[in-house]
Amino acid sequence: MGRITVDQSHQVMATLAINTNWDEIDFEQARLQEFVIRNPKGAGEQFGAFLKNGGRVVLDVRAFQVWKTIKLGTHKDAAALIQAIVENGLQVSEWALDIMGKPAFTLAAEETTLDLANISVADLGFAKATPLKEIYAKAIELGLSLCPAEVGPQLRRQYLDQPKGEFLRIAMEAITDSKGDRRILEVGHDDVGRNLYANLGNPDYLWNHDDRFVFVFRK
Repeated sequence: MGRITVDQSHQVMATLAINTNWDEIDFEQARLQEFVIRNPKGAGEQFGAFLKNGGRVVLDVRAFQVWKTIKLGTHKDAAALIQAIVENGLQVSEWALDIMGKPAFTLAAEETTLDLANISVADLGFAKATPLKEIYAKAIELGLSLCPAEVGPQLRRQYLDQPKGEFLRIAMEAITDSKGDRRILEVGHDDVGRNLYANLGNPDYLWNHDDRFVFVFRK
């Protein structure tokens, strides 16, 4: 097995640095510095895997950190959960209300917790607009799971400090609304305020590389 010297490793790093388009990398959004500082060994292992794979990206569920842990099963029915959201000064859109009233929307029978991952389409290895079905398939392949629909309103209720301009789509099985459209829930903060929306959930709908989704870590 061929090994390289420390000097050669510095040459490799310098070559990579020179040929990287740093202007395309949003360090704050990608949380790169935070990840390297808090988990230097994990960052080194991922970089090592990148080199072992011939300089090709290797994705693994270990690349994603737990973003938030939320509680499910805190309310007896959807109406009580909606009331709790509104009482916190938050909002629920018309279409979110609509799909939360459908039989496909269910709540956990008892209180439990879930660890969530907040990742972009690009984090999954896609560099361009990608169909929802491919986003889901890649995340599941990497070891993540789709969210129960309850994650949408529970995240809205528990995520009180969501920054303005952030929109998080809940990776979930789409629920058909009263018009026959398939929808997924979305937790967003815009000029209207902190809201629970229902976005399009057609499997062929395209999402941009910087759109963000919430998945669940498998237990």
